[in-house]
Amino acid sequence: MKSDPLHGRGARTNASGRYERFVREAFDDGWVGEEDARPFETIVTPELAKSIISTNQSPDISFDQSINPYRGCEHGCIYCYARPNHAYVGLSPGLDFETKLFVKANAVELLEREFAKPNYKPKTIMLGGVTDIYQPIERGYGITRGILEAMERWRHPVSLITKSQLVIRDIDILARLAERGLAKAAISVTSLERRIARVMEPRAAAPHRRIEAIRMLAEAGVPVTAMVAPIVPAINDSEIEAIVEECAKAGASSAGYVVLRLPLEIKDLFREWLHKHFPDRATRVMSLVRGMRGGRDYDPEWGKRQKGDGPYAKLIADRFAAAIKRFGLERPRLPLDHTQFRRPLEQGGQQDLFGGAEDI
Repeated sequence: MKSDPLHGRGARTNASGRYERFVREAFDDGWVGEEDARPFETIVTPELAKSIISTNQSPDISFDQSINPYRGCEHGCIYCYARPNHAYVGLSPGLDFETKLFVKANAVELLEREFAKPNYKPKTIMLGGVTDIYQPIERGYGITRGILEAMERWRHPVSLITKSQLVIRDIDILARLAERGLAKAAISVTSLERRIARVMEPRAAAPHRRIEAIRMLAEAGVPVTAMVAPIVPAINDSEIEAIVEECAKAGASSAGYVVLRLPLEIKDLFREWLHKHFPDRATRVMSLVRGMRGGRDYDPEWGKRQKGDGPYAKLIADRFAAAIKRFGLERPRLPLDHTQFRRPLEQGGQQDLFGGAEDI
């Protein structure tokens, strides 16, 4: 039996990005040897970023400032809407996205430089959004922890989203920030079924580990939103109520959801994945997806792209609303305090910048 060189990866192919001059396509000519069967290795490249805080004006995103310390994500979630971003650097949104990663080595320095500007006005910054800030390489590089330490020094409001249990490593900082009303977290729980989670998010934490992370954060006083995202018709939509219930039991204070999005290259990657792992229901899945997108694979219109449209989308919305009401997660997400921001240099000199936040 042949070993699968793509075991542990989400995408099945490495098709060229949309900006490439030439299109490369894999072709099996029958001469597959040992070298062709080697697994894809993760390659990490440090880079010096020019800026660190990204902004957006999207009316259907709950934040307008974000930081992503990494580009690409080794979790390999097949549905990840950030995959097309890899095309901007001449790489494939497929396997390249989850194997060729970039780390912003100067992220903390850039952030503190931004905070130090006389005209800087603090607003909540979301950590994550187009990468998971706690993907496996964070264990070695620690960029996310460095950013949280900076947030604490400056008393800056911060939120984060992840599907990794590694977040509990930083529970000390998050608890202190949360005590001041300066931090909250969102944990993504896509499925409680291990098999579905494994093939959909091959290198992310197992479902029970994410529930455990919610419990530990909540017990430490960090407000947690459970994100049921994405909801994929005929794959995990039957689990909506069960996921909400488990997250509520663990201590989540609110919940949200997003339906599957298939912009740009993701639609083809997702179809390949479907035919590999769920060939018996691939046709039904895509039919339901198109039913929520006006007959197309994807509708980018604001107000619709996150939740979809049509009868099936309404059914999902109604079920989710009933579930969060039943399990007590219909409370609005807590706003963070923007009034405590302090410039360490103004509060005692250079030493305080690199010390604890207690005396700032």
